[in-house]
Amino acid sequence: MENEYNKWYHPYKPATKYNKKVAYFSMEFGIDQSFNIYSGGLGFLAGSHMRSGLELKQNMIGIGMLWKYGYYDQARNDDQTLKTEFNEKHFDFLEDTGIEVEVKLHDNPHVKVRAYVLKPEVFGTVPMYFLTTDVEGNDYLSKTITNYLYDNNEVTRVSQSIILGIGGAKVVEALGGADTYHLNEGHALPAFYYLRDQGVKKNQMVFTTHTPERAGNEEREARHLNRCGFFGRSLSEEELQKETVNGGMLNYTISALRMAKKANGVSKLHAIVANDMWKEYEGVSEIIPITNAQNQKFWQDEEIKKSWLAKDDKTYKTRKIELKKELFEEVYKQTGKRFDPNVLTFVWARRFAGYKRADLLLHDLERFEKLISNEKYPVQIIWAGKPYPYDFYAIDTFNHLVNHSKGNSNLAVLIGYEIGLSKKLKCGSDVWLNTPRITREASGTSGMTAAMNGSVNVSTNDGWIPEFEIDGENSFVLPELDQYLPAWDQDNFDAGNLYEILENKVIPTYYNKPKKWQDIVFKAMDGVIPEFTTTRMADDYYKKLF
Repeated sequence: MENEYNKWYHPYKPATKYNKKVAYFSMEFGIDQSFNIYSGGLGFLAGSHMRSGLELKQNMIGIGMLWKYGYYDQARNDDQTLKTEFNEKHFDFLEDTGIEVEVKLHDNPHVKVRAYVLKPEVFGTVPMYFLTTDVEGNDYLSKTITNYLYDNNEVTRVSQSIILGIGGAKVVEALGGADTYHLNEGHALPAFYYLRDQGVKKNQMVFTTHTPERAGNEEREARHLNRCGFFGRSLSEEELQKETVNGGMLNYTISALRMAKKANGVSKLHAIVANDMWKEYEGVSEIIPITNAQNQKFWQDEEIKKSWLAKDDKTYKTRKIELKKELFEEVYKQTGKRFDPNVLTFVWARRFAGYKRADLLLHDLERFEKLISNEKYPVQIIWAGKPYPYDFYAIDTFNHLVNHSKGNSNLAVLIGYEIGLSKKLKCGSDVWLNTPRITREASGTSGMTAAMNGSVNVSTNDGWIPEFEIDGENSFVLPELDQYLPAWDQDNFDAGNLYEILENKVIPTYYNKPKKWQDIVFKAMDGVIPEFTTTRMADDYYKKLF
């Protein structure tokens, strides 16, 4: 069967200002609930970008991985604590392009990689190509490389980068090549090495860095990477020397910054933090800010949008109650607890990671108990999110919250935090809690989609928040503290300030000044649209980066 997608093809004529051919590489894409091959924010962001690419008629394609077991499925043990399950996925909406390339991995010179296409009409994205090694003719070990997103085995993890990078670059070549190669985070770094050898120039390579966490910037032993086939060929000792930092290590981010003509951080604050992080390394490209955003059409509830445009409080309230009821059905289904749609509802939902502090509200248990048992001003709290399947510290926090909320009828911890539930939580909450330790959250896009649906941000002043917040007018922001304080002290200050803000500002405003609350809700929407929509962001990438 002849497939027009085995060459560079779009079902539309690209808009003149977006005519440049861009290949966008990402380890994960969050596009639709039924296509669950993503872990969290990085994927949600990439998915929104691909949707806006289509809406703006950009000449872009996505290159990703077809994870056989996805990321993982969140289930519960018999005591309700977290259980990680790996179930095989089937995606009938993908089509085989017939494109198959070979990549050299370790001592195997012929690992086959097949590309499947996700056509624009399926979910409303630019054309996207997903790679798999689960191919006839590969040995058993090679077939398993694309089993799990962020595999826990180091060697498999390196192989995944090589498949996405070099396999992806070869697929783009088979499609006819691109003008610009864009790496969303360092996972696909081997693409840059391979492309450089193919004569692709520095001014065709761009890079987005996402994490101000040192640990989140992968660093591996250069000799080992060389043996694995990371560079697309075997580098000599001398060539290898040039690539290393910190005594024989190769840092993915530093290498990408050296090879790209230009790079970007994902908020203004993050660009400052990132430039500062890497400034002592020579040859790194400048890091400009292009603040993350989300796709409005996909994330914002239609009725909420209409009521906001008309500034119609009544329609808004009616719809918000309906959305709360929908969310509370899920709460009832999972926990057997009946939540009340007239009660102020807080949600903390995102990936469970230490620095994001899911349990910040529980730091002072006495104060927390007072907060959740106040009959005059009742509150309901929902936590949801996925820890990495082997991040036992984060899983422990999750389980701690499960155990703590069991005896309370107004506390719930939900599983299955994927696009579907994420949307319900954003539409059905009144307050969106965002509590990372300051400067550790590069951007944090969940608060944007929450604001689009009338959930008011209560947040530390990190990531995108400084660009958006007017404290008390469109959000509530914790006073800033010294980021160099010991974590223990930061947590104590922030927890104290969080109780203070909830007790004295957020809760009384919601119950005693409904008009003021409604103002805050609509002002937040004004502030987030269009500034924090991917229409603006996808345009910025073409203007400022490509």
